[in-house]
Amino acid sequence: MGSTAVVVGAGIGGLAAAIGLRRIGWDVTVVERASLLEDAGAGISLAANGLRALDELGVGEAVRGAARGQYRGGTRTPEGGWLARMDGAALEEAVGTPIMGIQRSTLHRLLRASLPTKALLIGSEARSVRQIGPGSVEVDCGDTVLEADLVVTADGIGSNMRRLLFPSHPGPVYSGSTVLRAITEQAVELRTDFELTWGQGIEFGHIAFRDGRAEWHAVLNLPAGTRFADPLAELRRRFHHWHDPIPALIDATRPAAVLHHDVNEIRTPLPSYTVGRIALLGDAAHAMPPHLGQGACQALEDAVTLAAALATEPTVDAALARYDAERRPRSQAVARAARQAGRMGQQLSHPLAVALRNTAMRLTPSRTAMRMILRHHAWVPPELN
Repeated sequence: MGSTAVVVGAGIGGLAAAIGLRRIGWDVTVVERASLLEDAGAGISLAANGLRALDELGVGEAVRGAARGQYRGGTRTPEGGWLARMDGAALEEAVGTPIMGIQRSTLHRLLRASLPTKALLIGSEARSVRQIGPGSVEVDCGDTVLEADLVVTADGIGSNMRRLLFPSHPGPVYSGSTVLRAITEQAVELRTDFELTWGQGIEFGHIAFRDGRAEWHAVLNLPAGTRFADPLAELRRRFHHWHDPIPALIDATRPAAVLHHDVNEIRTPLPSYTVGRIALLGDAAHAMPPHLGQGACQALEDAVTLAAALATEPTVDAALARYDAERRPRSQAVARAARQAGRMGQQLSHPLAVALRNTAMRLTPSRTAMRMILRHHAWVPPELN
């Protein structure tokens, strides 16, 4: 009888973990509490480290085929002046690929297509998990109880499994920012593939997709729980005087398409990513602010690293120890860097501080900016085959 695993959560990290485990010969069941996988979400940028992880999982080519490379763009002021230009060709030369923009729904579908339908247990909530022996874990899903050699907890930032495993941990906290985002209803004329525009405690950005449509997001410094009766009207009020194509992106959006979420993060690092035969992965382990675009990439790194450790270490326990030793320092360092990027970027609100930051960005040599990017993008995955 082969090794068995239960993955809790069918998001990007959970699906990637299931694919990785199947590639090394494990029998995997993915438990997802949603009764219908609606592929919610807007867009996502995948850097070289995430794309390399997808290559190792066997889905990189399909993802690249559905994505659009981010070659042109950068960071601007509300008036349209450039603070920093993005050179996608130079990044591609350095790490083998530009950053790629793709709809989350498309990425989810491509990941699910790599798994047999029977591996997905949809509409079933993992209520509890417990170690029932030295090498066996039990997941209670209500009507169904699953027993496995390993449980991978990938149930997101609000992870119920994390609360059960670390009851004294404070859990996620509000970052101070809230985000509204959507995908345009139709194609929009854009001169760039990717942009961020920073004001005082406010950011607007877009990602261009392969089909000509775009994802946009607006990040605002507001109290947690703030919501607007008419989100598009509120955004038009705040951004009507900002540079093109920002007003056009808002105007090309249906009201029902706008998603609004507070940006939460795990600010207190977990002491371990493993408890017995249970491994935490993705946002359940290290949810971070989106300011570096590394949340999904770190989850993909987790998935490949876990599978590689299980494939090469002599025991599951040794593999989990290696997984924790390799992933916890790196992912927590990236989370800290993402938090700092937000504080020096979108969240910065004092006019003098904003002016000083903008001057510093304009004066930063492109080589220095590239080195900062490569700190996170240059990760190379372990081989699964």
